[in-house]
Amino acid sequence: MEFKKSPDGGWGWVIVLVSFFTQFLCYGSPLAVGVLYIEWLDAFGEGKGKTAWVGSLASGVGLLASPVCSLCVSSFGARPVTIFSGFMVAGGLMLSSFAPNIYFLFFSYGIVVGLGCGLLYTATVTITCQYFDSHRGLALGLISTGSSVGLFIYAALQRLLIEFYGLDGCLLIVGALALNILACGSLMRPLQPSDCPLPEKTALESAPDRYSIYSEKEKDLEENTNILGKSYSAEETCKSTFGSGGRKQESLLHKSPTTIAHSKETETYKKKVAEQTYFCKQLAKRKWQLYKNYCGETVALFKNKVFLALFIAIFLFDIGGFPPSLLMEDVARSSNVKEEELIMPLISIIGIMTAVGKLLLGILADFKWINTLYLYVATLIIMGLALCAIPFAKSYVTLAILSGILGFLTGNWSIFPYVTTKTVGIEKLAHAYGILMFFAGLGNSLGPPIVGWFYDWTQTYDIAFYFSGFCVLLGGFILLLAALPSWHTCSRLLPKPAPTTFLYKVTSNV
Repeated sequence: MEFKKSPDGGWGWVIVLVSFFTQFLCYGSPLAVGVLYIEWLDAFGEGKGKTAWVGSLASGVGLLASPVCSLCVSSFGARPVTIFSGFMVAGGLMLSSFAPNIYFLFFSYGIVVGLGCGLLYTATVTITCQYFDSHRGLALGLISTGSSVGLFIYAALQRLLIEFYGLDGCLLIVGALALNILACGSLMRPLQPSDCPLPEKTALESAPDRYSIYSEKEKDLEENTNILGKSYSAEETCKSTFGSGGRKQESLLHKSPTTIAHSKETETYKKKVAEQTYFCKQLAKRKWQLYKNYCGETVALFKNKVFLALFIAIFLFDIGGFPPSLLMEDVARSSNVKEEELIMPLISIIGIMTAVGKLLLGILADFKWINTLYLYVATLIIMGLALCAIPFAKSYVTLAILSGILGFLTGNWSIFPYVTTKTVGIEKLAHAYGILMFFAGLGNSLGPPIVGWFYDWTQTYDIAFYFSGFCVLLGGFILLLAALPSWHTCSRLLPKPAPTTFLYKVTSNV
């Protein structure tokens, strides 16, 4: 279906506003889950590794299910998906207030809320892209800051609600706030389909296609009819031989009007079966061809050294870079930082600096003299060093400074689509981005539990954050080595294969 031209304004700015609030309301609690994480540790008495699964699932499930989310938005539209997902997020948050154990939270908060957030993210990005063309980058940048602002506000809000109403009351109130997503979804008016018909081929251009399709169909129908005819005639021969013994009365019966009508019905039935068989064959061929093309494109992507390095880097980045936003509050408590010293929650600092990082790094990526790939590598290396410095921070001030640095560098998500486009090209962006987001979700899901298990094993976060910093640094250096100009210089110096010239000569002779 072809939509009308993007208005690049008008009602599109209403779409930006409601998409901003949608991401604010749905991602506020999952991103600020570090405040709830401390309460769950005290309430259920489980280990840090097991408890960390709740927050990691809430952030990772949406990315892991990104193909399903895209299919739902493509099939039903952004407005119905947003309204349905609003019920999911609100229901999951309210249901979590009645959790009897940590395993119940895995489902209610981790899976239900996480999947709802993934659906809402896909819906808001899709409808914003439909309404904007020339200002698409600005619009996407504005709605993406909704999650960062939500992290900043919800970190302080949830702490305040827990102080006044307890953990269960906090989850009920946050779930009730999430019901406002329904109002936001009702304002996501879809673009109407274009009234202009799609351009058709001329008679001369479409004749060969029609002829080839017609010939193939007739050929398949003829084959299927012959097969059915042979089986039917064999069956009739057996019946006649067994029943009549070759008597002449059978020939008279075959010539009766009832027998002629029966033969016509048989021919019609055989044609219908042949047409259905042909349709099933064509459908199976098309699905198989699509599967082969997808697998071929995936293999071709991983043959690209830079894409392979980017794939490793994003996976390691999410394993090591995501835990601070979940565990930083518990790190402060483990470092014996008093609550009176916590002027602002560390998670709030991460949230506001993430929003600043998304905007500033996005602006830097627009400068032609800046290599976006090297800029992304620089954020990874600096972030790895900052993670390794966390064990040396023993006061609120140093933890706040490191939280701000980590939050700013986490804003490199805004330039990740630029990096992917530069690596694989715009025509392969959707395919490559889907693969990378799937493994980013896997890293999100695994990172916090691994760090929590390190704490359960050593009773300190030092080794855990050394491991996190090492993962991010390793990913950054692998991507840097793959992106060095020497790789491209070597590929340019390779001689062109001989068969190309040979094929050209044959074609020219013909």
